[in-house]
Amino acid sequence: MSLVRLEIRRHTAVVTLNRPEKRNALNRALLAELQQTFEDLHLEKRVRAVVLTGAGNVFCAGMDLGEMLETSKQPNAAELWHGDAAAYRDLVEFMLRFPKPIIAAVNGPAIAGGAGLVLACDITVAAQEAAFGLPEPLRGIVAGLVAPLLTFRIGGGQAARLLLGVQTIDAREAHRIGLFHEIVSADSLAERADAIAAQCARCAPPALLQTKRMLNETIGEQMLIQLGAGAAASATARTTEEAREGLAAFLEKREPKWP
Repeated sequence: MSLVRLEIRRHTAVVTLNRPEKRNALNRALLAELQQTFEDLHLEKRVRAVVLTGAGNVFCAGMDLGEMLETSKQPNAAELWHGDAAAYRDLVEFMLRFPKPIIAAVNGPAIAGGAGLVLACDITVAAQEAAFGLPEPLRGIVAGLVAPLLTFRIGGGQAARLLLGVQTIDAREAHRIGLFHEIVSADSLAERADAIAAQCARCAPPALLQTKRMLNETIGEQMLIQLGAGAAASATARTTEEAREGLAAFLEKREPKWP
């Protein structure tokens, strides 16, 4: 079964994360498929906008913590961590540089790395059941890659609140602080995302490309630079005893015992 579903409707590509049994958690295989999908769509001239959503009732629960815990037991864990962080950074950066608008249709919780995918999109419409959270410090790890994106989108004060307070907020609060641009009913989510994509598709593709470049590469130049530092921080944090304990505690459904 493909981990990423792709459907093209006229000028819109709908990309669906397809691990509903794992809450669409991002393992290495899913990240690779998602990267390849966006690379393929980059050259697809008939596609002028992309909608990104999740299968089931969760948008994306973040990184696959089971795979992360298994990685921590490998003798070359540090090398694998850096490779994983680089793969996620490359995907986020590719989405930011992608020449066409990307609309996040957030059908449920977007947590940790899943929240980062939302932030890498240009426009966000969410169902009332959606949520947004960055619980990494509770797992002994760091949201290094998400932090620059979050600060770029909503500012340092709100970013500090979410990153340090590790509170998962509901759709209404996410909309209030500018993370979600619109909230609709679950039944209307796909239709509304398609409508936004269709509106974008009416524009001249070169004009959209230049606008995205101005926003994400000119205004967002420092943010792009900071993604590299964030990837290094994220990878380094995963090598610690705290990370191993935090991941194990989460999977065992208990409170962590910090060294």
